[in-house]
Amino acid sequence: MAVLSEATWEKVRDLFPPEQQDEVAKILETECGNNLPFLEGEDPYGLERFRFAALKVSEGNMEKLRGAVKLANSDWRDLLVAAGFANSVHAHKHWVIP
Repeated sequence: MAVLSEATWEKVRDLFPPEQQDEVAKILETECGNNLPFLEGEDPYGLERFRFAALKVSEGNMEKLRGAVKLANSDWRDLLVAAGFANSVHAHKHWVIP
């Protein structure tokens, strides 16, 4: 299981209240990481695109996060489209939380 990168932790801290951050991290680590098809060998940095997509779609809402992770498990390409990250492998690096 891959842990979260520092950049992913920053997004988690920016979007979710402190009392939810550990749960968000656990969801991302166990359900939106190396368990996804074709991502088995990715490290925490290689998983940022997918985890950022789930976080962006969540808008800081736990139920929306669960829905985004469920979408990723169905087909992570659909999650990338929903987040606006599908057209560039670097799009997630330019996402700024308002």
